[in-house]
This record gives sequence, structure tokens and C-alpha cells, in this order.
Amino acid sequence: MGHEIAHAIAQHGSERMSQGLLQQLGGVALSVALQNEPETTQGLFMTAYGVGTTVGVMLPFSRTHESEADRLGLVFMAMAGYDPTAAVDFWTRMSQKNGGGAPPEFLSTHPSDATRIADIKKHLPEALQYYNK
Repeated sequence: MGHEIAHAIAQHGSERMSQGLLQQLGGVALSVALQNEPETTQGLFMTAYGVGTTVGVMLPFSRTHESEADRLGLVFMAMAGYDPTAAVDFWTRMSQKNGGGAPPEFLSTHPSDATRIADIKKHLPEALQYYNK
């Protein structure tokens, strides 16, 4: 729950909308620049632009948002009196249930389970400062 609250507090939804608008604006600009080119050339460039901006910009930003929400969620969890170390066990169980069926991290909106677990372990000392047993 702290993770989802963190998305709202960090205004990730607004950032995603802004990034999406910039991606669309770039596509329009490219389309205008290519208007005198053959249709095949336009299609190739537009496809490359779409794939490039999605894999190279949009998905990494999404994973960054998820990682930030994980970090803030740990802090909120600790502030609410829940043991943030439980997040490691939670993601370990999630990873085991997933059974390796996730797409490669670079094609995903979320960090891989292994990345997520490593990041949570890295951020636990910060979260534990807010945890009162």
C-alpha cells in the first residue's frame, strides 16, 4: 500500500502524462520532417522512433518510478509501524510464484524481481530509521 501511496505523492501519473505528450510531440515533428519522403521511409522511421522512445525512454522512466515508489513505500511502511524487512520476503515469494515468466527487464514497466529485491535491501537502512518496533 505504501508503494501505491508513493506513486501519488511523487506525482508519477503526472510525469507519465508529460512524458507521453513529449513522445507524441516528437512523433508529430518527425512525421512533419518526413512528409516529403516515400511512405516506406516514413513508416520505417516512425516505427524506429516508436520502438526507440518506448524502449529507450518510456520504459526506463517507468522502472525508475517503480523503484522510487518501492523506496518511498518502504519508508511509509516503517513509519506506519510495519517491519520493512518483510518486503524482501514478499518479493522473494513473488519471484518464486512468477517462475521466470516475466519479460526481460528492458522490455518491462517494472524492475525485475531480482533488481527489486537488491534495491529493497539497499534501501532498508534508510527505512529502518523510521521503524519503531
